[in-house]
Amino acid sequence: MKPVWTLKAIYQVLINFIGKKLKAFLNKQISRPKQYSIGISLILLASIASYLSHNVIGYRAVALILLLAVSISAMLFDILPVLVCALLSALILNYFFIPPTLTLKIQSAEDLLMFLMYFIIAMINAVLTVKIRQFESKKRDEEEKEKTIELYNTLLNSLSHELRTPISTIIGAIDTIVDNEERLSRNNIRELYTEIEIAGDRLNRQVENLLNMSRLDAGTLQPTFDWFDINELIFKVINQTNTTDENRVVFQPDDNLSLVYIDGGFLETILHNLVHNALEHTPKSCTIGIDAGYVNERLIIDIADNGAGFPVGEIDLVFDKFYKLNGTGTGGTGLGLSIVKGFTEALNGKITLRNKKLGGAHFKIEIPAEFSSLELIENEQGRNIDNR
Repeated sequence: MKPVWTLKAIYQVLINFIGKKLKAFLNKQISRPKQYSIGISLILLASIASYLSHNVIGYRAVALILLLAVSISAMLFDILPVLVCALLSALILNYFFIPPTLTLKIQSAEDLLMFLMYFIIAMINAVLTVKIRQFESKKRDEEEKEKTIELYNTLLNSLSHELRTPISTIIGAIDTIVDNEERLSRNNIRELYTEIEIAGDRLNRQVENLLNMSRLDAGTLQPTFDWFDINELIFKVINQTNTTDENRVVFQPDDNLSLVYIDGGFLETILHNLVHNALEHTPKSCTIGIDAGYVNERLIIDIADNGAGFPVGEIDLVFDKFYKLNGTGTGGTGLGLSIVKGFTEALNGKITLRNKKLGGAHFKIEIPAEFSSLELIENEQGRNIDNR
């Protein structure tokens, strides 16, 4: 009985291993004729392999091998093809392996009991495995549906605040100007126009994030590469986001880093979201530093602050869609960092986040890109003009 127990243990290990390897196929739709043909072929292959080695392992061990083949079929196919496989394996076991072979007769009461137990276990195993698959599939669909509803509720709740606030600001400022135009001073009107501009930028940013996320979900992102001055692009992002007089964003340009062959629009979106996120979630006393360089044919951009950093348990979640850190306010849709990751990956790059030892967060962007000096580009453009 000891060898049989060892084979049972091996059988369980193989079931778990093969189940994990074939998990990707469980959700695929396979036509019914293909299920029959693949299932029967699997049983026949197991039978041939068992027949070639049954003198060594014995016909009782063959039962476990055939049961393994039935279990694999149950993990992949519908109930009817699996039952056919179970019945076929039982007939093969009886005809080719249980003495007397090449006949359906069974002489020994022990062999008859083993055959009946095999047949029952094979059928029960087939039915239960298929039912478990159906239950897991139904549960997974329900969880995905609940998750989708939760995500949409999160988005709607966020948008109800993010869109209503700037719209209310714009409407209120315009009403104030219209109703009190003669009584307002130029400074008052200028301040109201500034509020309208800030609210409009905020509204435009949220709409852009929604459009960018829809493009990411649809898989329609198509980078358009050209030569860009990275230093100039970073200064542009700083001027767009650093609207206060505190000059919290610090960037020391690298004179050796002039032109990089990349999608400037994608990179601008990435940097804009990162800088804006840092400005929104760090105290006004914090400084946000940006460094850019080119190492091993990769554009490296570091954005770091000296704030509180991220909770260690949430670092792996910050790039998830609609995810917002615990303890943050109601503002924001939780799309900024997920867009950053999506756009970075669209450029075949990667982004990592870590907490600095002395406090603060450090985002590192690595994007494969071609680098060239300004003089080289001018020479290339001159040669193209001459060739014309």
